Amino acid sequence: MTDEWDRVGIKKETDYAILTNEITKAWSGKTVLEYKQLKNLKKENLRDNMTNLELVLGMLAEATTTEFSKKEDPKTFQESKTIAVKGGTVAGNTRKDIEKKLGESIITSKNAKNNMKEITSDNVQEIEQKEVLKKGKK
Repeated sequence: MTDEWDRVGIKKETDYAILTNEITKAWSGKTVLEYKQLKNLKKENLRDNMTNLELVLGMLAEATTTEFSKKEDPKTFQESKTIAVKGGTVAGNTRKDIEKKLGESIITSKNAKNNMKEITSDNVQEIEQKEVLKKGKK
């Protein structure tokens, strides 16, 4: 994504942040700040604290935005901003479709700490089950 923005003349970090925010808002319904607040993040990286579906949708939004940008070849920041919303909206529509079929939101407050707890709990249960099976075979 950043290579494409460089190609079309986007150079300032603040512009990258604005465009990233537009993409995120279009696919998730939240700004980057709102998303970080939902996940109770202070300085942690948002991507490092996303679920698999959140990551995939974010990647879809960025990949789609990149393809639109290549095709439309924007000449101004405002044109790039419009394309960012357009690309994010494609992933946003996908998110809404998945959520409708799942019956629940994909955008979640789960963060890396929550995910580690779940993994640890699952692993403990799995280990305990294996130990029970071993004892039963003796």
